[in-house]
Amino acid sequence: MAGSPTFVIIGGGLAGAKAAEALRSKGFDGQVVLFGAEERLPYERPPLSKEFMAGKKTVEEFTVQPQSWYAEHDVDLKLGTEVTTLDRTAHMVAFNSGDHEHYDKLLLATGSRARKPPIPGSDAHGVYYLRTVDDANELLAQFTEGRRLAIIGAGWIGLEVAASARGLGADVTVVETAALPLQASLGKEAGEVFVGLHRDHGVDLRLGTTVDEITTADHKATGLRLGDGSTVEADAVLVAVGAQPNVEFAERSGLVIADGGLAVDESLKTSDDDIFAVGDIAAAEHPLFGVPIRTEHWANALKQPAVAVDGMLGTPGSYDELPYFFTDQFDLGMEYVGYAPQYQMAITRGDLGTREFTMFWLDGGHRVLAGMNVNIWEGLDDIKALIRSRRPVDVGALADPSVSLSTLAG
Repeated sequence: MAGSPTFVIIGGGLAGAKAAEALRSKGFDGQVVLFGAEERLPYERPPLSKEFMAGKKTVEEFTVQPQSWYAEHDVDLKLGTEVTTLDRTAHMVAFNSGDHEHYDKLLLATGSRARKPPIPGSDAHGVYYLRTVDDANELLAQFTEGRRLAIIGAGWIGLEVAASARGLGADVTVVETAALPLQASLGKEAGEVFVGLHRDHGVDLRLGTTVDEITTADHKATGLRLGDGSTVEADAVLVAVGAQPNVEFAERSGLVIADGGLAVDESLKTSDDDIFAVGDIAAAEHPLFGVPIRTEHWANALKQPAVAVDGMLGTPGSYDELPYFFTDQFDLGMEYVGYAPQYQMAITRGDLGTREFTMFWLDGGHRVLAGMNVNIWEGLDDIKALIRSRRPVDVGALADPSVSLSTLAG
């Protein structure tokens, strides 16, 4: 394919693999080069804290494509390679191997890494972070009957790992600085549900509490010293305090940054016409909400690449999917859709006590901003329709299970 255009994908996760799939399925016959920092084939990350951590899935089951697929579709897959420099003028990327690659179009799908706060003792043996399969394997080895696990952070990763560890017999303590778990994501009302869920299953949940130190002996973690002077004894410590988007090299190149990631328009194009971004790093202008939204969730990695590829091929589209995420913890399964960083009221339909309900977040004009099904596996499309309608709803009817959501959605 001498003289044919070269499209380069940086990022060997779900988004990178889906971009390669989309390029070939949409008829691109030029060169496709996919770089991944890990030595593994591209895989999905949510199972690392869910099914894989619970022993219910193998890595092969959430690997996106087998090795043979890349050869069969003429995708040049280069693993174990990290980008170090982006030269936008020369249309060139440089890597830690010393190699360079020219691109005609570039897709950035570099994802994020675990945040590592400067806690004394965090460099000790027995302190873990969760981002890769290797991380998960190391952590999983700690989940045996009677082993003590301390988790710093009651976000999605922390709570999902807590549930998996308890299911395998470990004793678990979770420490969170906020008054409630998941407060930034779900607000007070839903946060209280997760408090009850974890305490009912034997998790020692310490809320509104800071960590002063990871205690050690012979350079091995032995637990936590908390801000109130109390201590937590542990055989292993997981630090789960969020993710850091991998955008440093892109920022150095002069690409515009927004919300901690790369600013992209509705077509997922960055401030450079030849560079697109998807997944964790993309702060995408949303056509419905009218603001840039960056979320570190599986749905974006799955669905954004096809839209970005359209733009790379000269037929730009618009990414208008509603933010979506899900979780499975103990006997609770949940799906959330929408965007409600600021809301005026939360309305519940169903029974919080039995943890079988739908919760809605509304603005001051009684418009639905987001909805969450807990242990209910129908009606998500109706919730999406309510959000997209941007119309006020009858709050009483919204809370009444006898009133069909499809009726309210019009």
